[in-house]
Amino acid sequence: MELASLLKGLEFTCVRGNPETKVTGIVYDSKKVKKGCLFVCIKGTHFDSHDCAAEVVESGASVLVVEREDALEDMAFSGGQEVTVIKVPDTRYAMAHIAAAWFGHPADRLKVIGITGTKGKTTTTYLVKSILESAGYKVGLIGTIETVIGDLHIPAGNTTPESCLLQEYFSKMADAGCDAVVMEVSSQGLKLHRTQGFVFDYGIFTNLEPDHIGAGEHADFAEYMACKSLLFRQCRIGIVNGDDVHWQEVTAGHTCLLERFGLQADNDLRAGSLRLVKKPGELGVAFTVTGLLHMEAEVATPGRFSVYNALAAIAICRHFGVSCENIRQALLTARVKGRIEMIKVSDAFTVLIDYAHNAMSLESLLLALREYEPHRLICLFGCGGNRSKLRRFEMGEVSGRLADLTIITSDNPRYEEPRDIIEDIKTGIAGSGGNYIVIEERREAIAYAIRHGEPDDIIVLAGKGHEDYQEIRGKKYPMDERVLIADILQQYAGERI
Repeated sequence: MELASLLKGLEFTCVRGNPETKVTGIVYDSKKVKKGCLFVCIKGTHFDSHDCAAEVVESGASVLVVEREDALEDMAFSGGQEVTVIKVPDTRYAMAHIAAAWFGHPADRLKVIGITGTKGKTTTTYLVKSILESAGYKVGLIGTIETVIGDLHIPAGNTTPESCLLQEYFSKMADAGCDAVVMEVSSQGLKLHRTQGFVFDYGIFTNLEPDHIGAGEHADFAEYMACKSLLFRQCRIGIVNGDDVHWQEVTAGHTCLLERFGLQADNDLRAGSLRLVKKPGELGVAFTVTGLLHMEAEVATPGRFSVYNALAAIAICRHFGVSCENIRQALLTARVKGRIEMIKVSDAFTVLIDYAHNAMSLESLLLALREYEPHRLICLFGCGGNRSKLRRFEMGEVSGRLADLTIITSDNPRYEEPRDIIEDIKTGIAGSGGNYIVIEERREAIAYAIRHGEPDDIIVLAGKGHEDYQEIRGKKYPMDERVLIADILQQYAGERI
């Protein structure tokens, strides 16, 4: 493809060479350079590929896209090095637009739904996919757990992929006959311009709480919120949680039409008359929808946040003309791996798996489960190694305060000793006065919880969620809690559970 066509619409300066150069591919990883490719120099957290520009040219790149012209000062371009150098204000922004052009602007062939927020993104994407597919649409999905294109499931590296990969996924989805794609849009993805080069048909805001603040992420909450707000200058219709205290700040300067959903009376789409649903081994919430749509609905997951997730999905799917009956049935059957995922073990008590891996998400989950007035609320969790000790203290305090029994176990110890992590969690629990036991080996901990389950208990396996491995000393070992539970049930077959 000709370079000039890839640069169309971008602000740039041709520092060297010819804009009519032919390009054989787009690359931003110096290890993947191929002859004739366009290489985008990216400044990352730990490495700036401007510093290896000479090496990239020697490996065969025919075009360099840079934002630091000084990176070229030490390069000795010989007559045999036919390289074109394009300078742009921001190489990540340019890469997103170049990638969209390279793949033929595939987003134009799809209805693109982007969901941002601190919590609820993953669950809402799966709910939307389930509802739209129940109505006959073919839907691609991009998110924290995986990318789904038809029957193809690709494990996720980032919540929002780099722009080149994102555009490649869009292209594959469009070629596979998808009508729409629903994707999680992270604050980092917005900050790093991964979602430039196209316009979202629908931008959704779930909620906002302090998160992802620190080295390599966001400097402070203000920056985190500002990055989230970028979605509403890049979508046609914005659908936001009108009950969240930050919705007006998040949508400040928006260029889209706005709709609001929530439980409060001033929202455009509202949920009311919430009723807790308890079935053998299952928990849920029933509610009434009013405003832009009128219907009765039920979700097969517990908690007020489940209602917000469902309401966001309803607000989106309303625009696709999905019938109330299709919405109702899809909400009842939709399941998200590792997100309040109930595993049927017994009619007497409930077991669920959830990704809650910090104090904020764990507290939200345990408070929601408390509303079901369990005989006992049992929380089993560990914390990751080589991560902040503060998270361990905080999660220990939350579980000690809200659970009737905490089972402290191992998560991903990485390069730390599991016992040291457990001691930190115990420090957090100590201040709460909560009851706890320690069973370091996670399978044994889960077996203990199941074998000692009592009628009307709720048992939460927190922290792993969708993960199917345990990371120890740099190696990932297979460990899927669903498989562990199945093995435990088979081992104790015949005993009362």
